[in-house]
Amino acid sequence: MVEQAIPLDYLDGYARILADVSATGRRLTRDEIESRRALGEQAADAGFGLRALVGAHLAATRAAWPATPASADSVLAAVHQVVDAFAEGYERAQRLAVRQEEAARREFIDDLLYGRSDLGRLAERAERFGLRLSHAHAVAVAQGATAYDEADPVPRQVEQALIARFGDRSILLTTKDGRLLCVAPGDQDEVLAYFAKQAYAATDGGRVAIGRPQPGPGGVVQSYEEALNALDLADRMDLDAPVLHAADLLVYPVLTRDRQAMADLVSSALGPLTAARGGPQLLMDTLIAYFDSGCVAAEAARRLALSVRALTYRLERIHKLTGANPADPAHRYTLQTAVIGARLLDWPTKPL
Repeated sequence: MVEQAIPLDYLDGYARILADVSATGRRLTRDEIESRRALGEQAADAGFGLRALVGAHLAATRAAWPATPASADSVLAAVHQVVDAFAEGYERAQRLAVRQEEAARREFIDDLLYGRSDLGRLAERAERFGLRLSHAHAVAVAQGATAYDEADPVPRQVEQALIARFGDRSILLTTKDGRLLCVAPGDQDEVLAYFAKQAYAATDGGRVAIGRPQPGPGGVVQSYEEALNALDLADRMDLDAPVLHAADLLVYPVLTRDRQAMADLVSSALGPLTAARGGPQLLMDTLIAYFDSGCVAAEAARRLALSVRALTYRLERIHKLTGANPADPAHRYTLQTAVIGARLLDWPTKPL
């Protein structure tokens, strides 16, 4: 069956080589070796398995074995050379195919995440990688202490965990700009939750952001951008949660949609803190800790390594400078919104 499965084209000239070697005891010429490599490449491109191809050569060897070889060792050496050269060409073609596949995959991922390609054509290419872009998709992005690419152990470890848990569920795992990315159907929250768990462990406590499910061919790039923005917000706002959901952070982009209005609020509500001795940062840190602790003075003092009395003094100083009392609910909303805006605008480090 092996001989019938493999076309004789891939054994072209083999019987002649064996007959000539049997008669002369010579080794294969350079041209003969190169011809075997070329046949190996052609067989690989045609999709035949190497095991079946080697089996076909062994069957052809039995069929063409000379009745009275001058040297059996010479014939066996020629068989070894033929099979070795054929396998070398086969493997060379496979390596080239892998590189081409990797290049095509990387090009597709770049187009998918940047939205640079025609959406119809992008959807067609996506099916090759298991994605149906007519459906909604969500993207999770994991960021660790170091940058990763697809050849690193960390992405492979996470991918193996996902495959072991979910099998083939139209999941695309890749890397981009040193981060791990997982693209999954928008109705499979459990996939991205498990990715976040595995990525957090594999990156030694890295941070994961999950974008909202977005429909259509352009949905992946939208969800990806949401996840990136969530990571950026986490850095600017010092959010310590290991997993961030873009849906939970929508208030922040709303607050900064009108940048000039937010800058005016920060300047008006917090600008007077610049008159404090040593600048505004110490009192800004006090407000951040106070609001982050739910306006509980004892907890805020603990976070700042202060006594409650010292914290109270700072709050009174803020009240005196700004005219707004952080402990007064009537003033608290304006101050807290201004503090959030200041953190988003990186004030006072950067001028408004």
